Amino acid sequence: MKFFIFVSAIVLTFLAIFGVAADQPMKQIIISYPKGTPASVLEEAKKYVLDAGGFISHEYNLIMGFAATAPAKILETLQAAGKDHNVLIEEDSTVSINNS
Repeated sequence: MKFFIFVSAIVLTFLAIFGVAADQPMKQIIISYPKGTPASVLEEAKKYVLDAGGFISHEYNLIMGFAATAPAKILETLQAAGKDHNVLIEEDSTVSINNS
């Protein structure tokens, strides 16, 4: 009986965790800032993504920015937080010459 209760608790925990994540559509995005933007602004944007349950998939060296997968709801927050620094938020996608 104790084993059944233990297993049920584990299953319910996983359902709660993944159920919350499933309610929030995730987007693949690229966030970049103009040259000369303070590094703290970039770090703050990364923190917003991570705190919202997203993850950083790549940090760029040639441009001041990063690629991430984040809940769609955080995009407005990122845009508002970076407006003084001309943040550019783009949806990440595959680009091809044949448009396919």
